[in-house]
Amino acid sequence: MPDKPYHHLADGRFRNPQESVPVEPPGFGTMLPFWWGMVLAGFQTQQVPEGHVLPSDEVQAGLARHHNADSLTWLGHAAFLLRIGGATVLTDPYLSDHAGPFNRFGPKRYVPPALTPATLPPIDILTVSHNHYDHLDLAALDAMPNKSRISVIVPLGLGVYFTDLGYTDVTELDWYQSIEKKGVTVTATPAIHFSRRGLFDGNRTLWAGFAYKAGGKNLFFSGDTTIGPVFREIGEKLGPFDLGLIGIGAYEPQSIMRGSHTTPEQAAEIGRTVRAKRMIGMHWGTVRLSEEPQFEAAERLLKEATIVGYGPDEAGVMKIGETRAF
Repeated sequence: MPDKPYHHLADGRFRNPQESVPVEPPGFGTMLPFWWGMVLAGFQTQQVPEGHVLPSDEVQAGLARHHNADSLTWLGHAAFLLRIGGATVLTDPYLSDHAGPFNRFGPKRYVPPALTPATLPPIDILTVSHNHYDHLDLAALDAMPNKSRISVIVPLGLGVYFTDLGYTDVTELDWYQSIEKKGVTVTATPAIHFSRRGLFDGNRTLWAGFAYKAGGKNLFFSGDTTIGPVFREIGEKLGPFDLGLIGIGAYEPQSIMRGSHTTPEQAAEIGRTVRAKRMIGMHWGTVRLSEEPQFEAAERLLKEATIVGYGPDEAGVMKIGETRAF
C-alpha cells in the first residue's frame, strides 16, 4: 500500500506542507487579550474610505459591461465572481453579516457584500477553500438558488456541508488533484493554514487554494495562507498564471497571525513566486479579524509590488463590486 502524502496524518487529520515554517500556537495569555480586543472592536464604527464599496447600480452596470467576457468581480473579502472560458465561478462566498455560528456571533462585517445570494448571476462552479466561518458561510450557501446546476469543488472533508444543504454535484479534492467542470479545469493547491469550526475538529478537513484554467487563461486563488517554499512548487507545476488572487489582510499581531496569514509584503512575494503576471489583493477591507488598521494592507501591497517588480497596472486592489476584464 503506498505511503500517504506528507500532509495526511495517521489519525485522519491534516498538516501543512513539508518545510513549512513551524509556528507554536499562541497560549491563552496571548489569545485572551486578542479575543477581548476583537470583541470591543466589533462595537466600534469602522471608517470606510469613500469609493471602497460601489453602489448597487454601478455593480450591475459593471457586470453588464463585461457580460460573456473573461472578467472578475470582487464581492468582498475572499469572494469573487470569475468569468472564465464561458463559465461563472464563485469563490468563498462569505456574504452574511457575521463570520461566526448561526450568522449571529463572531466578527460583523462593516461593509455589505456587492451581491447577495439572490442577486448573483447563475453560478456554474462554486469553490470553497476551507471551513472557517469567513469562507464557509452556511447561511449564504443555503440561500443560493439553483443548487442542482452548481458544481461544487472543495478540499477533502468539506463535501458533507454541501450535500446536507441540497447540492448534488459535489467533488472533494486533495492537493494537486484536478477535475474539469463546465469546461474549467480546477486544481486544488497547497496552502499553509489550518482548519477548525468547533472545539474538537481541528484540522479534520483540508485547506487549499485553487487554480482555474480555461479558454487559454490560468488563474490562481491562494485561499488563506502564510508564505512558504511550496509556492515555488505551485508556480513550477501549474504556472505561469495570468492573475493571482492573494490574501493581504489579517496579519497583526504577528505572534498570532504569522503562521496562517500573509502580510501584504509576503503576498507580493507569493505572487512573484507562483509566476502570476498580475495580482489582486483579497481578504481585507470587509470584516475585522485582526489588529492592523483595516485599510493599511492596500497601501503596503502597492509599495511592495513595485519593489518585487510589478508594474503600476500589474498589482493592486479592487473596489467591492468592481468588475475588471482580464
